[in-house]
Amino acid sequence: MNDFVPRSRIVLNEMSGDTIPREVTQPNPIVSSDPTQDQQPTIPRRSGRVRTQPERYIGLGESVENLPDDDDPYTYKEAMEDVDSRHWQKAMQSEIESMFDNKVWSLVDLPKGIKPIGCKWVYKRKRGMDGKVETFKARLVAKGYTQKEGIDYEETFSLMAMLKSIRILLSIAASLDLEIWQMDVKTAFLNGSLDESIYMMQPEGFIEKGQVDKVCKLQKSIYGLKQASRSWNIRFDQAVKGFGFIQNPDEPCVYKRIKGDKLVFLILYVDDILLIGNDVGVLTSVKEWLAKQFDMKDLGEASFILGI
Repeated sequence: MNDFVPRSRIVLNEMSGDTIPREVTQPNPIVSSDPTQDQQPTIPRRSGRVRTQPERYIGLGESVENLPDDDDPYTYKEAMEDVDSRHWQKAMQSEIESMFDNKVWSLVDLPKGIKPIGCKWVYKRKRGMDGKVETFKARLVAKGYTQKEGIDYEETFSLMAMLKSIRILLSIAASLDLEIWQMDVKTAFLNGSLDESIYMMQPEGFIEKGQVDKVCKLQKSIYGLKQASRSWNIRFDQAVKGFGFIQNPDEPCVYKRIKGDKLVFLILYVDDILLIGNDVGVLTSVKEWLAKQFDMKDLGEASFILGI
């Protein structure tokens, strides 16, 4: 009983700072089975080298502003504000005329419950081997990413010649001293027919006066549609086979035609055509036939194709 301390006395001592000492028990140290935990973290070594900007980048911010802007316009507005706006306008007019000549669409009222797909202009400066601008290209492209499978299209797969096949045939032509001619199909995809009913908004800058609310009902395929490439490929394949060309079973976009000792190879790469043969007269007849079937541009002897 001599060790008894009243509760009031304990509280009084705590308030006055004269606390009663207590026995403090230290917890048992936890011994880790992982020896790596006891090791001190490794401090990464850092280079003391003073970093300086390479001399080739000094003043880059100032010099960039003085560089000529050769980027192609991205929108119709940019094209009209571009230094080459006159050329872009002419290129767009040529594209629209091609659409009308091929009867690509007709203006109709939009059926109820149908949402038309959009379209946009794509601009490209085409340069020659010397880097100089040769032509200004304006392509009207449908916004095919808004199409719905099963409604706006069914099949999209399209064939295209492999680059290695083109290189092989060019090597053969060089070794045998064959003629190599090149042609370009203007607005190639406009030659493909459509099985689906597709409605498209009128192109920017070429909306018919008095028919602002009308939409374009596509009658033929145009660039940008999911099925455009396939439709064009089917149309071209049927045409060249009807002219006597035989399709290579292992390379469907390579065709050949042999008459006696006259040989002609025809290679299709999207809308670029290579003609390889051993007789100028036969090649000329093939070119003339192609020009009657499609709107073609004769590029003469091939010197630069697909970067080869």
